Amino acid sequence: MTAHVPDGRAPAISAYGFLSDCSSAALVSTGGSVDWWCLPRFDSPSVFGRLLDPDAGYWEVAPESAFSAERDYVEDSLALRTVFRTESGAVAVTDALALQPGARGHDIGLRSPHVLLRLVEGLEGTADLRTTVAPRFEYGLTVPRWRRDPGSWSVHVGPVGLRLTGDVELTAEAGDLSGAFAVRAGERVGFCLAYAPPYEDDDGLDIDAGEGLQDTVAAWRSWAAEHRGYEGRHLAAVRRSALVLQGLTYQKTGAVAAAATTSLPEELGGELNWDYRFAWLRDVSLTLQALWVAACPHEADRFFDWLAAAVGHVGEAPLQIMYGVEGERDLTEHTLGHLTGYRGSRPVRVGNDAWKQRQLDVLGEILFAAHLLRDQLRPFDEPTRDLLVTLADQAVRDWRLPGAGMWEARDEPRHYTSGKVMCWVALDRAIALADDLGYGARPEDWARARDEIREAVLKQAWSDRAGAYAGAFGSDDLDALVLLMPLVGFLPADDPRMLATIEAIRDRLTEGRLVRRWAGDTGGFVICSFWLVECLALAGKVDEADDWFTHLLQCGNDLGLFAEEIDPGTGEQLGNYPQAFSHVGLVNAAWRLTECTSGRDLDDVQ
Repeated sequence: MTAHVPDGRAPAISAYGFLSDCSSAALVSTGGSVDWWCLPRFDSPSVFGRLLDPDAGYWEVAPESAFSAERDYVEDSLALRTVFRTESGAVAVTDALALQPGARGHDIGLRSPHVLLRLVEGLEGTADLRTTVAPRFEYGLTVPRWRRDPGSWSVHVGPVGLRLTGDVELTAEAGDLSGAFAVRAGERVGFCLAYAPPYEDDDGLDIDAGEGLQDTVAAWRSWAAEHRGYEGRHLAAVRRSALVLQGLTYQKTGAVAAAATTSLPEELGGELNWDYRFAWLRDVSLTLQALWVAACPHEADRFFDWLAAAVGHVGEAPLQIMYGVEGERDLTEHTLGHLTGYRGSRPVRVGNDAWKQRQLDVLGEILFAAHLLRDQLRPFDEPTRDLLVTLADQAVRDWRLPGAGMWEARDEPRHYTSGKVMCWVALDRAIALADDLGYGARPEDWARARDEIREAVLKQAWSDRAGAYAGAFGSDDLDALVLLMPLVGFLPADDPRMLATIEAIRDRLTEGRLVRRWAGDTGGFVICSFWLVECLALAGKVDEADDWFTHLLQCGNDLGLFAEEIDPGTGEQLGNYPQAFSHVGLVNAAWRLTECTSGRDLDDVQ
């Protein structure tokens, strides 16, 4: 039996569990198959890529006969334990990307060994299992040749190498290692697959699977123990989302990958397939805000150091909206024509040309985060002060310009309402930080521009025909992005026009409890749905908001993971996965429900 694709199709996106070592990520299906792993970084070429093509590589450990599977993460960690039950017995397979032995707290992931651990433990009776290790390097382009070494197997193609150690006798054939084995109750079988670049010293890669898992779980638990700033509503979901957000963080720099994958489609069979394995300044800023809510982050200074270094001297050029996780600027997009794509959704893209776009919202998001995290950043160092002053000055200079918008439209730039609002946020927060920003601060000039932006939004974004604030100046079309207006303090949620906008979006863009970004959008956008929860709570409809939130939680998978979108008709998750944006929305919505219940608001606790 091939548990992975019994009907010939790739598993649902929600069938995957997420593993991370805060440097790279892997996805494991409910059938015990690792179908995605890029080495050594989130955005490196895949060695296992069956997620995007049946012939692009995988590593399966699963029963040979029919089975059922249940899974969960081990305690407060990203070690995934799956229990397989067959007629003859039951086993648990625990999978993790190893963290360095002894790593604790906010130091986890700084020196990850890049080792994939798989431990099989017999629970009941006897279970017959089979494993196949089938790497296909550089997104499936190369079938490798395995070499038998004393006590291990090794393989390398170009700059990438792997070394496998384990307790099972394996046979190599046509690029695959495979073997069958039985596990009885009380027995353990372990495997370690290590990143071992050729021509480099691989000492220290001999990790025992059981000990490595213990160290990794202990490291994640120590991080969770140090990051328990939230004790409000929906606590379990918030803590899981905080772990996911930390798992998407490239710990060496503090940059956050928007998702662990590339080219998972917004619409099955469609062309809206993008590479999200990069650090959008918007996503990193919002993730820091969510971690501030959920987990008392220690990483704010690390991110702003990375940001200042990546951006460099801005000058008159618009701020680049995204970078590689180590600060790379050129993310030019190309397609991988040899891959069939997830369930036939082509093209598969690597790189993302959105890096060339002008998006005005990013100015506000960075200054919002700096203001929120100011107590951890004070005193601001000179590069951070200069950067924040430059961004505020850009908001003064550029707010009247059109942009691509947060949804990264690839048509003509427009005067998106959200971009203007976030320029207002940039100036509003810069004014609040003026005393910390040194001689370059110009709070009087910033205040004049801020007031001009507010007047323009109130006049030009309102549509009498829509009875709501529209997505762009002079438009009658609704856009869920305008839900940000009360969330950033631009307007109170119970302002008559804002309340009318919230109701219009709920009535016209919502199906079930999922909010589409605009009319005719491919699916319900998860973060927009959580934004609506926040708006309802701020408008005083806390019980309704909490009920909405509870229904949204049920849209996640059994592990509490969310992709970018959800099909309102089928409930199927769509888009790249797991999505930082979605988990940010969950955390902030839970926090907002808690604060509205207690009578506090964001400004009261900053």
